Amino acid sequence: MNALGSSVESWSPEPVTDTDALPAGPAAALSAALDLPRPPAVAGQALPPLWHWLYFLEWPRHSEIGADGHPADGHFLPPLPDRRRMFAGGRLKVRGPLVLGTPAERTRSLGEVVAKHGRTGEMLFVTVRSEISQGGTVRVVEEQDIVYRSGEGAGRTALAALDVTGMPESAAEWQQAWTPDPVLLFRFSALTANAHRIHYDEPYVTGTEGYPGLVVHGPLLVLFLLELARTRAPERAIPSLSYRLRRPVFAGEHLLATGAPGDGGAALQVDSVRAAAVATADVVFA
Repeated sequence: MNALGSSVESWSPEPVTDTDALPAGPAAALSAALDLPRPPAVAGQALPPLWHWLYFLEWPRHSEIGADGHPADGHFLPPLPDRRRMFAGGRLKVRGPLVLGTPAERTRSLGEVVAKHGRTGEMLFVTVRSEISQGGTVRVVEEQDIVYRSGEGAGRTALAALDVTGMPESAAEWQQAWTPDPVLLFRFSALTANAHRIHYDEPYVTGTEGYPGLVVHGPLLVLFLLELARTRAPERAIPSLSYRLRRPVFAGEHLLATGAPGDGGAALQVDSVRAAAVATADVVFA
């Protein structure tokens, strides 16, 4: 067993359950932040897939926050020294849409924990499973894959320069250009209770983390991709999807979301000038 695997050998957190009233306000705020041409969300409306990320938020005391802005400890945070966290991907099954204004209950549990050794060193992959219910019925089942490293990360020297002028191109049937800026990142951090400094503190992210600019939230990239499917096929429900975050993306970069629709779903991806498919998603249509 490698070092990271040994660190979590006896780590086995119990499931936890919390509740949320699912008010319409956060959904309306995200619609505004994404500049969506829709009326404000109201109670009784169905919540779009993955918009539950705006709910069941955790607000630790300020003294419980680490130097990077992320919680120093947490129920599903593995006990690693100098822990660094990256959102790698996930899967979602929608058995029935969550309804705004109806109280919901979420139960989270620890899934698979796997230590791997990649080209940049040891990594610990942790899967957290969530079941969200309304009225005693499970509506949404989600699995999130989080990657953890211990100590300083390697391999960021390749990100020394950003191209904020080039525009990615594609021949895909579905296309939507997008340039996330620091204001959007700040608003999304607030909406998701994410105080990690890589999203708003440029001196920190460049001087301490070694990135060339503010990092775009992985969940924000995924939501951007899903908006492509929702706007191009508004009549189709999405009962399941999967997504992967493959490379970091930075504020100011010109991005292009593309989609290749098929009979039963669509393959989606985000391209930057630096690399194609920095984030990908596969959606299934009902």
